[in-house]
Amino acid sequence: MTEQDTAAAVDTTVDTATVDDDARDEADIAADYIEELLDICDLDGDIEIEERAGRVYLSVTDEGDALRVLSKPDTVSALQELTRIAVQAETGEFSRLILDVGGSRDARASELQRLVDTAIERIEAGSSSAALPAMSSYERKLVHDLVAEKGFHSESEGEGRDRHTVVTR
Repeated sequence: MTEQDTAAAVDTTVDTATVDDDARDEADIAADYIEELLDICDLDGDIEIEERAGRVYLSVTDEGDALRVLSKPDTVSALQELTRIAVQAETGEFSRLILDVGGSRDARASELQRLVDTAIERIEAGSSSAALPAMSSYERKLVHDLVAEKGFHSESEGEGRDRHTVVTR
């Protein structure tokens, strides 16, 4: 595949109606970074950008399963951090962008829902609390929201990589 073919295979779409100017700069830098990564890896993918609650969300999708190798949770987290660093190096501002590769965020959200359901079952069976595994701040935020929807309480405990969520009644 030539460089022109690869560039044509990566479709960067920005919905300007939903992305403000500062977020657009962040989104454009991040999309360029991811596009270059896809080119280096000789992978095809479509990049979609949107802003939700002041955060830029980059989604990389493809028609087949070529992105499978990049969609593993640890790989997505690493790519997200590298992309944030690239944005920060360019803008001088901390980036809170969220990266999704091949639907990995939806898959992880389903996994987090199962973890929360299991924790709540343990509490309903008599446990006073249920600790979940360590996870990123973004994942802990999702867990806090899921727990609150079920009418339970949660708090983050621990430091650094050991920071985790504890669910209580």
